[in-house]
Amino acid sequence: MKALGIKLINMPKPTREKGIKKMSETEKFKLKDILYGLVVPILVAVLILLFPIVLRPALDAWFPPPNMTTGDPGSSWAFLTAIFTHGFAMMALFAVPLILGLIWNKWAGGAAGFIMGSFYYVAFAGYNVMWSMINFGVNSTPNLFADPSFIGGYIVGGILVGYIAGALNNKSFSFKRMLGASLTATITVGLMQFILNLYFSFTKYMFDVYDANGVLLYTDWFKAFYLAMLPMIILGIIAPIIAKVFTWYGLMPGGHS
Repeated sequence: MKALGIKLINMPKPTREKGIKKMSETEKFKLKDILYGLVVPILVAVLILLFPIVLRPALDAWFPPPNMTTGDPGSSWAFLTAIFTHGFAMMALFAVPLILGLIWNKWAGGAAGFIMGSFYYVAFAGYNVMWSMINFGVNSTPNLFADPSFIGGYIVGGILVGYIAGALNNKSFSFKRMLGASLTATITVGLMQFILNLYFSFTKYMFDVYDANGVLLYTDWFKAFYLAMLPMIILGIIAPIIAKVFTWYGLMPGGHS
């Protein structure tokens, strides 16, 4: 700087020791770190595992599902099994991009939705393909990896729910705006899933009702509607509550706190 004729006045020299000390400073270990870092995640994992391991067999015993090989219609309450198992999984899937969209931005919500939706699409399609092969044989198994309801409902739906919530909320901390953005996003995706399940899905026959002679009586569109919409509406109410709690405690990603 002297060669340029510039004289720096009262410019303290940065010390490497201060920078290292500041970077290495962390909060002291507390008992609540174990609670939030170990106990709570384990409890959440156990709760998630209880649904397929314990709840699904119990619900199938109480409300037997229809058997397409024997023609047994099953229990009229079998839809509860789908809501408490598949519906719960759908809520967990869309909750991540939805909350990120509300408390961060639309790009974070959309990106998280793409990742979560892609993983769920691969896992759920694979699960249903193997289940169909075991129960109905190879020749009767549809390729659910190419099913529009799987691709659109999970991958595209995940992107949309996070992006729409983030775009409409636009980083607002107002609970009313969060709730409106969340419900708009979930209802939009729920309606898309309903249309895909009823008209374009490879397994849309599951909503058809037949008589004893195998003649199609009608398509139960109401069943298809509430199976798609009920979990999404519940999620649309719960997600902004969780997002609002995050704002209270400053749990904001991307330096947004």
